[in-house]
Amino acid sequence: MLELKGVTKSYGDRRVLDDVSFAVPPGRLTGFVGGNGAGKTTTMRIALGLLARDGGEVTLDGHAVTAADRRVFGYMPEERGLYPKMRVRDHIVYLARLHGFSKADATTRATALLEELGLGERLNDNVETLSLGNQQRAQIAAALVHEPRVLILDEPFSGLDPLAVDVVAGVLQTRAAQGVAVLFSSHQLDVVERLCDDLVIIASGRVRANGSRDALRAQHTVRRYELVSAGDAGWLRDETGIQVLDFDGGYALFDADSDETVQRVLARAVAQGAVASFAPQHPSLAQIYKEVIQ
Repeated sequence: MLELKGVTKSYGDRRVLDDVSFAVPPGRLTGFVGGNGAGKTTTMRIALGLLARDGGEVTLDGHAVTAADRRVFGYMPEERGLYPKMRVRDHIVYLARLHGFSKADATTRATALLEELGLGERLNDNVETLSLGNQQRAQIAAALVHEPRVLILDEPFSGLDPLAVDVVAGVLQTRAAQGVAVLFSSHQLDVVERLCDDLVIIASGRVRANGSRDALRAQHTVRRYELVSAGDAGWLRDETGIQVLDFDGGYALFDADSDETVQRVLARAVAQGAVASFAPQHPSLAQIYKEVIQ
């Protein structure tokens, strides 16, 4: 497990990371979200050893991360760093060879990985001829070809169309299922919410929320319910302890001040007529994000 404990970083008088602490467990996808300048890329570079920290520690399986440990890390920076004149497969083979694989093994690995990422028909094309989305896929292949134990990706879904997002998401889910610890940043909160097991929300260099997706949803859930009934639900406006947020005939979305109020409303809804559904509404990641960074 990759862990950051109390990591700090300053540039002159400006503190860009302040006591950043979180874990990236193996076998799970950890989404790392925050606005521009929040500290995501700086945190990732410190975890990789590309940037020195001022304080705190970075550990892997309980011990300080060494240069040897970082050889089992995979990293995809937000900036594209591929050689434009190289053929796609040759490029990934070259990177695998740098990690010590034989030419035959590197070629086998590169071919299979590029096909998995949907680039099977572009193996012999120069990198510069690929669309930006396909260059993104090739860069992800570069981070994966040596089969890392820890995978750190900075905006891996940037520039991808919906179908490509699904392909890349599937690749990351497969690696997590194989026991890889995956940390990825993204501004696409809907994608993060769909994919991640754990969430880290950072703002102004401080972690504002950290935990499993389900735990954070439970922590930030209000008593918000959706009622769909056969009859008119206008009677909800007369109930004490209720704030109606949306209403349309037999449909209503409301907040309640207590569990007792919820049960009273449900009992009255049943008494009023057929109830098609009565269900709690969990906050989206976007709602949680807005709440914790304020």
